[in-house]
Amino acid sequence: MSRYWSELVRQLEPYVPGEQPKIEGLIKLNTNESPYPPSPKVRDVLNGEAVDKLRLYPDPNSSRLKQTIADYYQLKPENTFVGNGSDEVLAFAFMAFFKQSKPLLFPDISYSFYPVYCRLFGIEAQRQPLTDDLRIELEQYPADNGGIIFPNPNAPTGRALPLEEIEALLKRNTDSVVLIDEAYVDFGAESAARLVDRYPNLLVSQTLSKSRSLAGLRLGFALGAPDLIEALDRVKNSFNSYPVDRLAEAAAVVALEDEDYFRQCRDKIVATREWTREQLQALGFNVMPSAANFLFAQPPEGVDAAELAEQLREARILVRYFNKPRIEGFLRITIGDDGQMHRLLETLHTLLP
Repeated sequence: MSRYWSELVRQLEPYVPGEQPKIEGLIKLNTNESPYPPSPKVRDVLNGEAVDKLRLYPDPNSSRLKQTIADYYQLKPENTFVGNGSDEVLAFAFMAFFKQSKPLLFPDISYSFYPVYCRLFGIEAQRQPLTDDLRIELEQYPADNGGIIFPNPNAPTGRALPLEEIEALLKRNTDSVVLIDEAYVDFGAESAARLVDRYPNLLVSQTLSKSRSLAGLRLGFALGAPDLIEALDRVKNSFNSYPVDRLAEAAAVVALEDEDYFRQCRDKIVATREWTREQLQALGFNVMPSAANFLFAQPPEGVDAAELAEQLREARILVRYFNKPRIEGFLRITIGDDGQMHRLLETLHTLLP
């Protein structure tokens, strides 16, 4: 610990991302990246002319991208906000909406960046326990709060909430912002984007990292009422008025426009997920229902999850293990392509007793 650190930095426990190995030949099933490349149209726009224009600042409002997103969700540009990945969008939302006199509510097993942001921004947090079968129970969220945030589908469990349960929450929780983190929504859940026009306290965040295969580009966005978007813009423009670069905006626009390619890749991932789930269950795994591009799976009785993760790594297959209460017996397994998942299952056959 450096003597130059502020007291805030001393108290931080930063988010720990999944391993990004330098070793060639590993099968990466640990960070929920897409096994497929982005739309071929992305390659077309990242050309020499686009590179030449990098000497110029980008549009600070990302107007073309906002219009594309608004058209896609049948909203208006004033309902859209964009940033460098959904993590940045979430960080701005924490600053804009959740620093209140009442606690922010989120699930006790969920995206581990939420408590990190709470510590960073000095936000009181109250964790709401999942049910015994790891479901979010929105009826248990008290109305007296400084905000609510949860992923749908949840991470790392993969379980999704039906839209009617989310709408029931919005009807009774009208005095604080409800932020729904939809990083994995395209793989089997229903987006709350169509509720934005009806609930002024609803904010929906999404990312192009997963279903659009642009994790390396860092592009996320939020949908909400104009006054919520204005609050995000006020934070953004007090921090960095040029967050989205020219190449990212150009690639994001064509990736969103190429609906056919998006559906093809998504459908392949969903089909592979369901096949993998059946195969894991046949091996004795307890697998949570998943609406995401990963599976949350408990190894057969007598098999230690941490040890199995290490054995898989020795076999050059990475999966994610969380050493946390209630989920220390599970592995999160990203859905790769068919060949990668066959390799995983073949390896598991050799490792399990």
